[in-house]
Amino acid sequence: MSAPGRFGEDFGDASPSRQLTGLERTIDRAAHRLLAGKPATGARAVLIEAAVFLLKQAWACIFGALMLVVIVAARLWYPDDAGLARNDAMTIAAVAIQIGMLVFRLESGRELWVIVLSHITGTVMELFKTDVGSWAYAADGVLRIGAVPLFSGFMYAAVGSYMVRVYRLHDLRFTRYPPIWATTVVAVAIYANFFTHHYIFDARWILLASVVLLWAPTVMHFRIWRATLKVPLLLIFVGVALFIWIAENIATLSGAWLYPSQTDGWELVSGQKIVSWFLLMIISVVMVTWVYRPKRPEVS
Repeated sequence: MSAPGRFGEDFGDASPSRQLTGLERTIDRAAHRLLAGKPATGARAVLIEAAVFLLKQAWACIFGALMLVVIVAARLWYPDDAGLARNDAMTIAAVAIQIGMLVFRLESGRELWVIVLSHITGTVMELFKTDVGSWAYAADGVLRIGAVPLFSGFMYAAVGSYMVRVYRLHDLRFTRYPPIWATTVVAVAIYANFFTHHYIFDARWILLASVVLLWAPTVMHFRIWRATLKVPLLLIFVGVALFIWIAENIATLSGAWLYPSQTDGWELVSGQKIVSWFLLMIISVVMVTWVYRPKRPEVS
């Protein structure tokens, strides 16, 4: 348990919390006024920490949550005979969300770099995967590249957005983080394998083992409000991959895209996709470390 601090306490100029947006600073000040003087121990303190954690996680997920709302709303309420195709409407909505995030300064400049990189790498993979029949989108609309509607890239951007937001909102610190060059090599190999496994040996299990070997010693320190907790980083990776898989099930149930096994009737996305999302998520993690270098915990 660390000394009492602010909702998003600064630790110096190098701290990710220096990158808080204007709205986040306002929330930070309001939270500090509300929580200052509250008990540091006991059941009430635990409830406060839990509430702050959930609020920070919800805010970190804002991009992806809005995208999921758009997908579900398009399924439930968008008319089939509308003049604007459903996929085009979702693309326009995704662009509007992104513009709104920038106009209202809900994203930092560093965050935008990760989102753009995630968007590009995701769209390139989408083009390939739809071409080889891994999954398919409805063939309507004009805002597309080949068989890929443009809103699809924003789903990968949502993952990148979450990664970089959670990094600064919780002022993440790490012990025994692997060298960036080594994690970059693994990330590049993971990305390449998503393409090459269709033609040569599928190296996903080797890559999974490489991830475990690299990150197994790493412990993540994340600040909530007063408390700074420590957890093995691999456990966090598994949790995030599972969460993305759940979101994917909601998206496919809403018809945003379908796997071949779902064309005759929806069914749960294969549990094996959790491994795929785990590996794909590593790419986002590494891109975040290009923007925010992993830092060791502060010595008190």
